[in-house]
Amino acid sequence: MALHFDPSELVDRRARACAAMQQRGLEALLIFRQESMFYLTGYDTFGYVFFQALVLTADGQTALLTRAPDLRQAQLTSDITDIRIWEDREGVNPADDLRDMMGDMDLDGARIGVELDAYGLTGHNLRRLDRALEGFCAMSDASLLISKLRIVKSDAEIAFVRRAAELADDAWDAGIAETAPGAFEGDILAAMQGAVFRGGGDYSGNEFIIGSGPGALLCRYFSGRRNLDANDQLTLEWAGAYRHYHAALMRTVPIGTPRPAHTDMHARAVDALLACEATLKPGATMGEVFAAHARVFDDAGLSAHRMNACGYGLGTTFAPNWMDWPMFHADNPVEVAPGMVFFLHMILMDSDSGTAMTLGRTSLVVEGGSEVLSRLPLDLVSR
Repeated sequence: MALHFDPSELVDRRARACAAMQQRGLEALLIFRQESMFYLTGYDTFGYVFFQALVLTADGQTALLTRAPDLRQAQLTSDITDIRIWEDREGVNPADDLRDMMGDMDLDGARIGVELDAYGLTGHNLRRLDRALEGFCAMSDASLLISKLRIVKSDAEIAFVRRAAELADDAWDAGIAETAPGAFEGDILAAMQGAVFRGGGDYSGNEFIIGSGPGALLCRYFSGRRNLDANDQLTLEWAGAYRHYHAALMRTVPIGTPRPAHTDMHARAVDALLACEATLKPGATMGEVFAAHARVFDDAGLSAHRMNACGYGLGTTFAPNWMDWPMFHADNPVEVAPGMVFFLHMILMDSDSGTAMTLGRTSLVVEGGSEVLSRLPLDLVSR
């Protein structure tokens, strides 16, 4: 098996998941999130774009229902031994196969938790699931049961996050070396992604974000590449990814002479980031960290240009994005604890002047505070 963790760690994770299920009075969990499958068993695939489910019972049994192309994938990358295949054919409802598998596991009439908030469980698939399990069992939403276990990282996971952070720094070095007036965005992207791959890393959960000119004010990837003007701005948001664990960074780079607004907004972004990092310590709430971000920007008269969130959890995530639960937003009551990993991003987008400024990096929560995982300085870099 191509496991990234000691088998005993996977066994321990499942034991903690079983304890959480028992505490909620659940006899089994229907798992549709690929992150959860990877966390509990090592199973590594993008086959979740089709109907696929892992069943974990409260006494520790596991069984996977998937398609034929993922049979060997599961055998190679996971410790799952009970793997069932549903057959591609016209009119098939694979949820019927899932019901039969659950019957074999003595789950008829059981209280079942379901990961409803999962990319694999589309509206179409949920309707098929509801039809197949109507009258078979009692289902309830358990979307966050595994996510709440995943948020605190083990020593082995933290080692992967640290490696991801090194790869993110390497990507910056490679990308900024290609950045200059006239440079092609495609060359910058190729250098950054190439550095991650050369370092043994993975594809990230979503595309690297790159935008220049008016596109520098966007917070999403969009297709189409351009060459940088003599006076321009370039926004980059990227992540190192190692064994699917992520460490993200974000920067806006003025091209040519920085505008005064670039300099001023960058100074406020540094203030906001440092205020958030000072608040990011065990016992603080996610909402308190967001409040530190909002206070700095609002006091500087930048409330119209900031976002309503300033970061999120990071860990092992699969496409379509690398964002993990939970998020920094107003009044979020989730408490910060040692072993959690977060990406803090300070984003200012002034559409009136057409000026962008961003600054972000990843931190690990430790006893008494937090540790920045990037070696990059916070200075404004222009090209």
